[in-house]
Amino acid sequence: PDQRLRVVALGDRAIEVAKTLDPSGARTRGATHDVTSPGDCARLVADAERFFGGPIDIFHAHAGVGFAGDLRTVDPASIRRTIDINVTGSLFCAQAALASLTQSRRASLLFTSSLQSVATRPQRSAYTASKHAIAGIVKALAVEFGPLGVRVNAVAPSSIDGDFLRAQLANVGTTDLDAAVSRVAAGMPLGRLPTPEDFANALVFLASPLARSI
Repeated sequence: PDQRLRVVALGDRAIEVAKTLDPSGARTRGATHDVTSPGDCARLVADAERFFGGPIDIFHAHAGVGFAGDLRTVDPASIRRTIDINVTGSLFCAQAALASLTQSRRASLLFTSSLQSVATRPQRSAYTASKHAIAGIVKALAVEFGPLGVRVNAVAPSSIDGDFLRAQLANVGTTDLDAAVSRVAAGMPLGRLPTPEDFANALVFLASPLARSI
């Protein structure tokens, strides 16, 4: 029940943000779907095609959940949920999107990976596994669908100061979250954490004609 309530809240937030971006509703639309449901993923793409009047040009598979804990004692359901959403959900989204993207002349399929697709940290086993999987998915789909005109990329952000990072720190027993976030920032080469806008700008670049050979 708690997870369902959270999904509803996230869905309501998407609809609220869409209305903020374009109150007329002519250019943006918020929607709710379950990435672990192939039917929901297919309906999302079909709805986007109807809304925009043609095949989609860009799809960003971003949905994901965190995981933190000692693998010896963590709830097995948490492991399954991490893989179901981060890996299987990404594949279901890509499966639905590619049927439309292959009809576009400027198709870009994007994923949210993580620094933990190439590295790892303690107590992040299932999350690291899921993000390594995203790196593999991107490589495989780039080779498979590049000849059909679909560019496939992922952005692999480091930690970003926000609810996601703070929840992961809290899950491993951190009490002073501000101090912990500062320590994470100090460990970055630039001495600071990237912002959500930094992440978004990288995605906009990859989706644009400026990245047409990437």
